[in-house]
Amino acid sequence: MFNKIAIFGVGLIGGSFSLALKSAGAVGQVAGVGRSPEVLARAKALGIVDRTCANAAEALEDADLVLIAAPVAQTGAILSSIAPHLRPGVVVTDAGSTKSDVVAAARAALGSKIGQFVPGHPIAGREQNGPEAAIADLYAGKKAVLTPLPENFPIDVERVAGAWRRCGAIIHQLSAEDHDRVFAAVSHLPHLLAYALVDDIARKPHADLLFQYAASGFRDFTRIAGSSPEMWRDISLANRPALLSELDAYIARLGEVRERLAAADGAALETVYANAQRARQGWIRTIEAAEQQNRQGGD
Repeated sequence: MFNKIAIFGVGLIGGSFSLALKSAGAVGQVAGVGRSPEVLARAKALGIVDRTCANAAEALEDADLVLIAAPVAQTGAILSSIAPHLRPGVVVTDAGSTKSDVVAAARAALGSKIGQFVPGHPIAGREQNGPEAAIADLYAGKKAVLTPLPENFPIDVERVAGAWRRCGAIIHQLSAEDHDRVFAAVSHLPHLLAYALVDDIARKPHADLLFQYAASGFRDFTRIAGSSPEMWRDISLANRPALLSELDAYIARLGEVRERLAAADGAALETVYANAQRARQGWIRTIEAAEQQNRQGGD
């Protein structure tokens, strides 16, 4: 049970964290901080936060836990505003989709208080954003990855893990470096590709005709292009080295596929398609097995 949680960023991620903990009866009060008074007012009207705060000092008063759920480029500034008011025993975590840059920002902003910051990343989302998109079960059955620092006390890591568990999440741990390499491949690159495809079609002179006939396959492939452009701009830049490496590898693979298509090599194309199909089916089976285990109380 948390007496008070302060959340910086009360949109989809921060708002869903609050609603989940409220639904679980795990928090007494939630204070919200944000750039927009209008957004904060909507979050309060929706029951996401109990009070809105104009600054970090007000938000951190009597808080047990602080969550930063703002775009990753804002993390350093938010931590700098928090640092002077961070009392011993208060734990700060984040929900950023990149970790190496966040850790560097935390070290610069918090200095000797770095041990109170436990980096995290819930692996859940929707294409909508803002307080209205927040839902209490967003994290149910989803992974939450923590990337603890050498300076963290195990009890503080467990407090953060416990908060995500009360949201229904399953806890995993990675190093910050491994986290960024993994998510460059399976999250950041797919978002970049979806945005690039929709942007390419939208720029064509006959875009209206193309969108008129785009159906479920196009919708499924490009769903994530409906996500926050600001957030994904920051993620792309923050994880630029790993993302560029994955993008270069993908471009090289596309070049190979193009050569096979140009040569009308149907057998080679079918080999690529069949290998991708088997890999995806295996991945889906793994997900379904994990979800079934979770429903039955496994770990």
